Amino acid sequence: MLHAVKTPSGLWTGSYYNEGITHENHFDKLREECGVFGVYGHDEASHLCYYGLHALQHRGQESAGICTSDGSKFHYQRNMGLVKEVFNNDSLNALKGGTAIAHVRYSTSGESKLANAQPLVFKYREGDLAIATNGNLVNAPEIRRRLERQGSIFQTSSDTEVVAHLIARSQHDDIVSAVKEALEQVNGAYAFLFITNDKFIAARDPHGLRPFVMGRLGDSYLFASETCAFDAVGGTYVRDVEPGELLVLDRDGMHEGRFAEAKRKAICSMEYIYFSRPDSDVDEINVHAARKRMGRQLAMEAFVDADVVTGVPDSSISAAIGYAEQTGIPYELGLIKNRYTGRTFIQPSQELREQGVKMKLSAVRKVVEGQRVVMIDDSIVRGTTSLRIVNLLREAGAKEVHVRISSPPFQNPCFYGIDTPSRKELIASQLSVEEIRKAINADSLHFLSKQGLIDSIGRPGNEFNGGHCTACFDNEYPTPIEDVTKIGCGCD
Repeated sequence: MLHAVKTPSGLWTGSYYNEGITHENHFDKLREECGVFGVYGHDEASHLCYYGLHALQHRGQESAGICTSDGSKFHYQRNMGLVKEVFNNDSLNALKGGTAIAHVRYSTSGESKLANAQPLVFKYREGDLAIATNGNLVNAPEIRRRLERQGSIFQTSSDTEVVAHLIARSQHDDIVSAVKEALEQVNGAYAFLFITNDKFIAARDPHGLRPFVMGRLGDSYLFASETCAFDAVGGTYVRDVEPGELLVLDRDGMHEGRFAEAKRKAICSMEYIYFSRPDSDVDEINVHAARKRMGRQLAMEAFVDADVVTGVPDSSISAAIGYAEQTGIPYELGLIKNRYTGRTFIQPSQELREQGVKMKLSAVRKVVEGQRVVMIDDSIVRGTTSLRIVNLLREAGAKEVHVRISSPPFQNPCFYGIDTPSRKELIASQLSVEEIRKAINADSLHFLSKQGLIDSIGRPGNEFNGGHCTACFDNEYPTPIEDVTKIGCGCD
């Protein structure tokens, strides 16, 4: 639980305790998954990937990679760091070829190392093979153990390598049939990109858990985790890759097919709440507009008389604007994000640890001083960040701080590629809303209802849960979850 105590200054501070482990996490937000970008049929494929990855940088900041094919051999570069740190003009010019796949990564199992950076490149009996993915395979540990017993030797801890081994072991000689056979054996959430020297393959999981879109730039094809990547390169959105669909591009054009029938659609609801950029469309629904509707719905469910509304940057700004518009309470930039801090490492003293949040966020005193503030945030994970932000506002002179969360209580871990703590570390699974309110030092606290969330996203029809995965809120996972203690991330 969140252990909160008063400091000599009268404010509250806290750490999250679980079975004797202390978690000091300045920003205990959910971590992005990964992002993929692909190009087929463009002379400057590597440069397009560079700009596409820049647009997807919010989905992963640990490593970046690009692999191109010139029709006879691969050229690739991967390294730890941000996109701008990994590539320069010379390295991009060296990545020759009109076909490319690219990746930005955040590791959810904690193994941040170059060996796991993607795209992963393999020597396949039919030639070269490169793979990039966003997501997680829930049955990968079981398949890995089976393959290891059969003699397979793994070089990484990545779920992606499991798929590569399944492809290599296929009795099919053609890569398309081998990929289909491999994907038929895995369960989970994923958007896969594969290239060989003469083919480009894209595939999405049968539930459509991970976003995956196709676009065009002239005669070239583009694929990405989010539509904002198309805008960055001057491309145009064509359509979403359908759940269970497998697309093959070669010199004869694009071939549409399937490796599995589409199952109950279950798009990750956190894409709309937190992960995706506001200018992206997920399943043809604009993220910014959906978040504004969440804020409006939150205002209808939990109005509070106040003087100013502010959002925790960046993902909560849209919901805060919606809340303000619905209530008529002025929206103000009460919190400012410092974008140049880089990673904040844990400092050796509590005083310096508390200072860490102030490096990344600042309260605008002239906006909040003496005011009753409604603070909008997208989620509460462990609770430590919410406590510290509330304290920031109080230190800046806020008279009252009312916290409104534009999602339901996050009570269950995700096994589909989002870095979430165990259930015991999720504050909403351990405490009531009133207990959380006290723990984060707020004057009031309210979470958006699950139905309010579904209605706000606004998908028409009567699909189960509006066509979303809401397992983190209601424990209703769309796929079987096996051996959860060993599940990592496909991007690892």
